[in-house]
Amino acid sequence: MTEEVKPRRRYVSHRRREQAEQTRRDIITAAGRLFRERGYAVAMPEIAAEAGVVVETVYRTFGSKPRLFRAVVEALLAGGVTRATVDVRERPAIKAIIDEPDPRRKVERYAATQPGIHRRAGPLLRALRDAKAADPELGRLWDELEQWRLDGQGQFVAHLAETGALRPDRSLEAATDLVWSLCSLAMHDLLVLDRGWTAERYQAWLAEMLRRELVET
Repeated sequence: MTEEVKPRRRYVSHRRREQAEQTRRDIITAAGRLFRERGYAVAMPEIAAEAGVVVETVYRTFGSKPRLFRAVVEALLAGGVTRATVDVRERPAIKAIIDEPDPRRKVERYAATQPGIHRRAGPLLRALRDAKAADPELGRLWDELEQWRLDGQGQFVAHLAETGALRPDRSLEAATDLVWSLCSLAMHDLLVLDRGWTAERYQAWLAEMLRRELVET
């Protein structure tokens, strides 16, 4: 009797985890659609209705609207809800950067990831940037996301240093600040939105600047 009950309990627990993960994905996907269409002002009950759940489920899963917004942004930056759960080093584009032996090509591959990131996450980040002055919690979320971006770009710079690709006259801190500035949404918007550059021209410019500042002497 005991041998029959234990497998069933494991099976039920597994099914519950799967259902919870699917609910989380559904909420992030629904919230992403609404945030992109209407900005941060969209109400949590509307997100719940779009996801097909009750609003209590949204709060139980994410805790607050800023936490949900962050989860949406992270999914967009990663290229999808499922991909956001994969270790960043195992994502195809990042793995290609890590595996690339040539320093110039390594930097070019990194630059190639940026137009897609700004295309996917830009609308939400602009909405957050515009709303953060009126809401301290949103201001804290913006700061968290910027620190998260800085940390990730710092890992890229550290990888260049570890593989002997980083210019000897660039400290890790200075190089990280350069990447953080050049790859920012603000720089992208100045060139692409304000000056009318194509994504291809922006990517080529970014690759050239990163090569010059990080690996070429």
